[in-house]
Amino acid sequence: MGRYVLKRIASLIPILLAVSFIVFFLMSLTGDPIATITGGEVSDEIMEEMREAYGLNDPFIVRYGRYLWGVLHGDFGKDLSGRDVLKLYMSRLPYTVLLAFSGLLLATIIAIPFGIIAAIKQNTWIDTMVSTLSVAGMSIPNYWLALLLIVYFAVMKGLLPTSGAEKPVSLIMPAICAGIKWSALIARTTRSAMLDCLREDYLRTARIKGVKERLVVLKHAYGNAQIPVITTIGNALSSLIGGTVVVEQVFAWPGIGNLTISAVRGNEYTLVTGSVIITTILVAIVLLAIDLLYAYIDPRIKAKYTRK
Repeated sequence: MGRYVLKRIASLIPILLAVSFIVFFLMSLTGDPIATITGGEVSDEIMEEMREAYGLNDPFIVRYGRYLWGVLHGDFGKDLSGRDVLKLYMSRLPYTVLLAFSGLLLATIIAIPFGIIAAIKQNTWIDTMVSTLSVAGMSIPNYWLALLLIVYFAVMKGLLPTSGAEKPVSLIMPAICAGIKWSALIARTTRSAMLDCLREDYLRTARIKGVKERLVVLKHAYGNAQIPVITTIGNALSSLIGGTVVVEQVFAWPGIGNLTISAVRGNEYTLVTGSVIITTILVAIVLLAIDLLYAYIDPRIKAKYTRK
C-alpha cells in the first residue's frame, strides 16, 4: 500500500509541472500587469521601473524558472500588492472547504436514501419521481438556481442574506447551489448500484436464511454498492473544492474561486498560478484518499495493491 501511495505522489509531479507551465504561459499572454494596477496614470519611466522591479522584463522561460524554483522551496511568490500568495490562499481556503463539505453533506443526506428507495421501489411512482428530480437537478444551471434562491428567500421573504459569510445562515443558499447537482448524480449512482446488487444470488440466500429485509438492503446490498457511490462522492468533493467559482461569485463568498477570478481580472499572474497549483494538489490528495478508502472497504482492492 505504501508503494502505491508513493507511486501516486510521484505521478503528481509531471501534472503539476504541466499545469504550472500552461497557467503561467497563458497569464503571460493576458497583457501588462503593471498597466492594470496603475491604470496607465503614471509615466512610462515609472512603469518601466516597476516592470524591472517585478522581473517582468526578463524572458518568459527565466521568469517561469524563477517562479518554479520558488515553488519547489515552498514559496509561491507575492502578488502585485506584495501579499504572500500562499498565506492569501490559505486565508480563503477554509471558506471553500466549508462550502464544499456543506454542499456535499447536503447532497449525500438527500441522495443516498432516495437512491436506495428508488432501487427498492423500481418502476413505481417513487422511482419515477426520483429519476425525474435527478434529471432536473443535473440540468439546472448553478447561477440560475442561485438567482431563484436569492429572489425568493432574500428579496421576497427576507429570510437569508444575499452575499458574504458573516453569519452562519449565509451558508445555506450557497450550499444548496453547490450540492444540488451532485445530489442528483449521487442519487442516480446509488440507484443503479443498488439495482445491480439486489439481483445477486447472495441476497436471495440471505432472505432464505431469515435475515431481516432491512439488513439485507442496508448491510448486504448497499454494503456492496458503495464503491461507485464513493467514487461519485469523491469526484463531487474534488470538483467542489476546485470548481465553486460560479457559486462564490453569485453569493460573494470569500473562497478561493472568488480569489482566483479576482486575480485573473487583475492580471495577477503569480496569484493565479499559485492558486491553480495548490488547488491541483488538494484535488489530487482528495482523489488519493478516495482510492485508499476503496481498499479499506473492499479487501480485494487492498490485496491487489499489496501484490503490486
